[in-house]
Parts: sequence; C-alpha cells; structure tokens
Amino acid sequence: MTPEPKQKTTATKSTEAARKVRGIVKTLNLRAQEAHGRGLKTAYCMVGCNYDEILWAMDIVPIWTENFAGLCAAKRVAQPMLVKAEAEGYSNVICGYARTGIGYDAYRKELGSPPEGAPDGGMAEPDLLLGCSATCDPRFKWYQALGRYRDSPIYNFDIVTPPMEANLDEVRDYYCGYQKEQFQGLISFLEAQTGKKMDYGRLMEGLLRAEKTRKLWWECYELRKAIPCPMSAPDHFNTFVPGYFLVCEDAAYDFYRELYSELKDKVEKGLGVVQEEKYRLIWGGGLPPWHSMNIFDYFAGLGAVFVRETSYRPPDPFTVQGSDPLQIMAERAFCRFTCRYERARKGPGDAQVQLLLDFIEQYHVDGIVMHATRSCRATTIGQMHFKSLMQNFVRAPTLFMESDLIDMRDYSESQTHHNIEDFMELVAGQKNSD
Repeated sequence: MTPEPKQKTTATKSTEAARKVRGIVKTLNLRAQEAHGRGLKTAYCMVGCNYDEILWAMDIVPIWTENFAGLCAAKRVAQPMLVKAEAEGYSNVICGYARTGIGYDAYRKELGSPPEGAPDGGMAEPDLLLGCSATCDPRFKWYQALGRYRDSPIYNFDIVTPPMEANLDEVRDYYCGYQKEQFQGLISFLEAQTGKKMDYGRLMEGLLRAEKTRKLWWECYELRKAIPCPMSAPDHFNTFVPGYFLVCEDAAYDFYRELYSELKDKVEKGLGVVQEEKYRLIWGGGLPPWHSMNIFDYFAGLGAVFVRETSYRPPDPFTVQGSDPLQIMAERAFCRFTCRYERARKGPGDAQVQLLLDFIEQYHVDGIVMHATRSCRATTIGQMHFKSLMQNFVRAPTLFMESDLIDMRDYSESQTHHNIEDFMELVAGQKNSD
C-alpha cells in the first residue's frame, strides 16, 4: 500500500488547544499499542456507545476505530484500504469508516503487520470487539465482518431511542430498564473475558468525572455565541477528541479548562476567527470530509465562521442523581435522546430540526451547511426534509455540500469552491435584505 504524496489537507486552527489534539491522538494510539505489555486488555470501540465509563472502570484500553479511519483520511492514506475492502466484496457505499477498518484488518492479516503508511504505527491488536446499535447498522455489523480476519470475541448491544410520538412518561421505565439490561449484559461479557469483576464504586467515579468534563466542554461552546466567534469548525473537529475518547481522565478535564480559558480571553478581547467576521454558519448535518478539511479555510477566506456543529457536539449537561450507576447511565441516555421532544412537538415536529433552530437563534446564524455524505446514510438521510421544515420558521440559506467522509473519488475541490461561492452570495443577499 503506497500512500499518496503529502499535501496540506488540514484546516487552519484558531486555538492553541486544537493544535494539541494531534499529540493526544498519538498518545492514545501508543497507549493501545503498549497495553499488552502492561497486562491490560484492548478493545475495538466506537464513539457514542455509552460504554466509556464501563471501559474506564474495568481498565480496558479502547482502540477507537472510527477515529483511526478519520486520521487515515486526513493523512490521505485511506484510499488503498477502501479499495482493499471493496476487493473483499464490500460495497463502496457502506460506511467509509467501516471500509477503512475492514481494509486495514484485511491487509494486516495478509501482510502479518500493519499496512505501509498507517498513521502512528497502525491500530493495536484488539482482544475484544465492542459494537453497538447506536446511529447506524454498520456499527452493529462492522466488527462481525472482522471474523474473516481475526478470532477476537465480539459483543454487540443495543442503544435505544424512543420515537418522537411516544408518551415519555409512559415509556420511560421500559426504555431505561431495557437499556440497563443491555449495560449489564456488556459488563457480564467483559467480566468473563477479563476475569475481573466490575467495581461499581469506580464506575460511579467514572460517571462523575465524565459529566464534569462534558459540562465544561459544553460551557466552552457557549462562549462561541459571542460576536465575533472565538472558534470555528476546524477547531471543533479536533477539540471533540478528549470528550469522546478519554472523557473519564483528568487530562480531558484539564484540556477543556485550558480551552475555556483561551476562548474566554478571546471573547473579552473581542478576538474572532477571521479579521472581519461577516457571516455566521452552522455545520448542520453530516460528518466532515476528513480528506479535505482545508475546505473550511475557503469559507474563512470569504468571511464565514462556523459557530456550531451538530456532529460530534458536546451533549447537553446531565445531573447525576442516585446511587446505581447503571440506572443513571440508562436514564442519561434516555434524557439525551428525548430532551428536545416536547418543544419539537410544539414546533417543527422533529428533534433534529429543533436543535438546528435552537442553534440558529442562540448563535445568530446566517446560513447552514449540510454535508451530503455519500457513505453515511445515518447523517445524510433527512437533510432535505430538515431544510423544508426549517423554512417554516427561519430564512437561512442552506448549502448541501456533496462528498464523503473518507473516500475522495467523488470529490471535486474546484466544484465545491464554486458551490460555496454561490451559497455565500445567497447568504450575503439574505443578510442584507433583513
């Protein structure tokens, strides 16, 4: 596997904190590679599966497969892995993260070592594969597919979301009870695989640590309401890393404490991302194009700043109450999925649209960018519907930027630039007419 020639594909960062994240990622990958030497188990993991505190409490070292795929895309070494997965029989429209990971493990089995060009020496060997049903079907099937290349025990469990039309008072106990059972099943599996019993006091400690950190992360982003905005999307798509990949650790809290201090100082001094902030945008749908994050510099060159994002965002603050950590985790999942249901029923009828409307109002947004991500149905399906619903409440132009989160084969930088220019003309015209 020969990597493509290096070129600048990352975007300019506006905060010192964001510039430190690449080093954090390297440390995470190195930690996983060294885990077996320290007598620790490793596990392939995915973001948003709600098992962060469980893994931390049981000293299982995560290997974040989606993050590694995004890193491969940013380094422009993912394409051979995608092609390898397709040669193994996987469709070129399934999740780019999954195809990168499958191609990586197919190469590793074939070569007996990580493929050439793999960042940070490649992903570590996993003892366990931990999938879940959250968000999309590849997150349930990806690790099952790896049975062709490795013989690691696998456990998949459900993360459940009540439908919008549900009476939350009536279904709360059922959903929370089922979710708690799913966590209990995961813990039983981990105990059997590690020979170690769960320490529920340590699990509670992890919960308290995680929510303290997530609240501080959320408070950082509240500072982005300021005009001019002190931080844009390129920084967000770096600064989310501690909140998703080491949320129970002191290092994550310390990271967001530094970020908060930096953003607060910028706000007090009236410092923005660009010299003259003309337009405020939100990244309103789809995962980012990790292969071409420099596209955000093109927006910035036109005076546009992304003031919030819907993907990989900090969750709304949650107050830990009670003494049963699994019950708390189940109730937390329920609350985070349903926290906008009541207002959405009175307004647009869709919780995702309610989130967008909240951001548009609170962050003084002039336009919305949605990434029609070719291989991510979960974050792309519904985007036109969301736009139609929003038009009943706001007059914010929307750009549907088309490419993929990993795969570059359908991406045209010049065409994307033209589309952005046309969109920003609409944004300018709309703003001038208001």
